[in-house]
Amino acid sequence: MGAMVALQLASTHHVETFDAPRDLQFKPAVAYYPLCGVASEELIVPTLILIGELDDWTPARDCELWMKRRADRGAPVKLVVYPGAYHAFSVPAFADGREMHGHWLKYDAEAARKAVQEMQSFLSAQFFR
Repeated sequence: MGAMVALQLASTHHVETFDAPRDLQFKPAVAYYPLCGVASEELIVPTLILIGELDDWTPARDCELWMKRRADRGAPVKLVVYPGAYHAFSVPAFADGREMHGHWLKYDAEAARKAVQEMQSFLSAQFFR
C-alpha cells in the first residue's frame, strides 16, 4: 500500500525517486501498517501512522519505540494503534484471516472503519485549514 515509501518520502534523509516531476511537493503522509524503522527520526511533513496492535509483520511496538526516539522533532506525527488488529486490517479479502510469508493477516471491520475516519479527519485538517 506504499506505507514505507510514504515514510521515506516524509523523512529528512534523501530518497531516490524516479519519474517524478522536480517541483512535486509531498504534503501530508498517511501510512497504513508501515515498518517505522525506514523513516528518519525527524519528518518533514505531518504524518499519520495507522497500525494494528497484533501486527507481527510490521510491529506496532517498533513504531511506538520510533515515536519515543523522535521526541516530537520535526513535523507532527500521530500514531494510532488499533487494539486486537493484525496486519492488513483494512483489506476485506482477508476476512477469514490468512498466513502469508509466516505472518498473520486479518481484516478487522471496526479497525478499518476507524482508520478511514482517522485518515479523513487528518487529511481534512491538513488540506482545509
